[in-house]
Amino acid sequence: MALRKIVLKEDETLRKKSKPVEKFDEKLWTLLDDMAETLKKASGAGLAAPQVGVLRRAAIISLIGEDGEEDKIIELINPEIIKSSGTQRDIEGCLSCPGLWGYVTRPLKCKIRAQNRHGEIFEIELKGHDCRCAFHEIDHLNGKLFIDIADEMVDIEEEK
Repeated sequence: MALRKIVLKEDETLRKKSKPVEKFDEKLWTLLDDMAETLKKASGAGLAAPQVGVLRRAAIISLIGEDGEEDKIIELINPEIIKSSGTQRDIEGCLSCPGLWGYVTRPLKCKIRAQNRHGEIFEIELKGHDCRCAFHEIDHLNGKLFIDIADEMVDIEEEK
């Protein structure tokens, strides 16, 4: 595993739509492992392949456990949102937009269909923070940043 450089908001890669993953091989596995290491080092909640300069539909999310602590990392390859409900509005940030924070309204619950690193299809239901994170990362796969949809940008220091 290796750390990958996180590209910043000025990088045009972040504004392009990612291509579907078609090969579930060691190259993909290395990417996913590197992304997990990069995410952990950056203390982030999620990371999409375009954020490390790879235009493929792959993202990882650090799920929050029942106790409020990090539970496990899930890999979402070629994810699709198949159902969502409710709303939540909260502050978001992004590893590609350091120092920027904004309020974003997203669904409260969602059901996602994706593939794992071996190409097997699975579905997962997420709520709260985990749902927010999934939508944020899927936005990255579609070339969209949270700053594009935030209804209010804030200075996080003033919020404390």
